[in-house]
Amino acid sequence: MTGWTELVGSLAAILTTASFVPQAWHTFRSRDVAGISLGMYSVFACGVALWLVYGLLLAAWPIVAANGITLCLALLILFMKLRYGRRRR
Repeated sequence: MTGWTELVGSLAAILTTASFVPQAWHTFRSRDVAGISLGMYSVFACGVALWLVYGLLLAAWPIVAANGITLCLALLILFMKLRYGRRRR
């Protein structure tokens, strides 16, 4: 990759991952999962996992890092939805 391409990819990865952190943090602190769609987060996590694989296949480390972090956060939120969502019904 060229310098500009790497810079744009890294900046995009940082911004998109950082934008997801406040939602994850709020969910972890409050354990309020009522507004979280199990279907949406399941599809989202699958999509992020595929982006992670794509990044690995290309050896595009900004894609790998961003999607690895985002996948971990999405899976934790899914776990919380399954655990705490049932309790509050």
